[in-house]
Amino acid sequence: MGSGAGNFLKVILKNFDILAGPVVSLVYPLYASVRAIETKSPVDDQQWLTYWVLYSLITLIELTFAKLIEWIPIWSYAKLIFTCWLVIPYFSGAAYVYEHYVRPFFVNPQTINIWYLPRKKDVFSQPDDILTAAEQYIQENGTGAFEKLIHRADKSKYSNKTPVFA
Repeated sequence: MGSGAGNFLKVILKNFDILAGPVVSLVYPLYASVRAIETKSPVDDQQWLTYWVLYSLITLIELTFAKLIEWIPIWSYAKLIFTCWLVIPYFSGAAYVYEHYVRPFFVNPQTINIWYLPRKKDVFSQPDDILTAAEQYIQENGTGAFEKLIHRADKSKYSNKTPVFA
């Protein structure tokens, strides 16, 4: 081997992830997807459609966290190995990841409310509860106290002074 061929081989080996990445993640899946479309079997269609969903998610994550990912020195190799696992039909990695992680996330969405504040029970939260609260007040304090309460509410409504329950 001459020095030119040796240097060429050295460059290929040093940049293997850069050269193999598009072949493994784009060229072969594209070819296999076209072949899957032409067959009657839905199994290979599912494999490649699932792969493209996962590839899109990986690309989205990469674009979102590009500044962080560039600090991980083995990212390109890890992505290449993971993509090989997803692509090679023997492993069915795309189907596994989709069935165990992606599908449950979308089929059974569990909403998480990060702004949850527990509310105090409000006796006037529903229209029926107003009647129940009034009846309970009358039972506890009598009709005279209830009439005074209403009378004070009417006075404060027209005078715009302090609230009734202050």
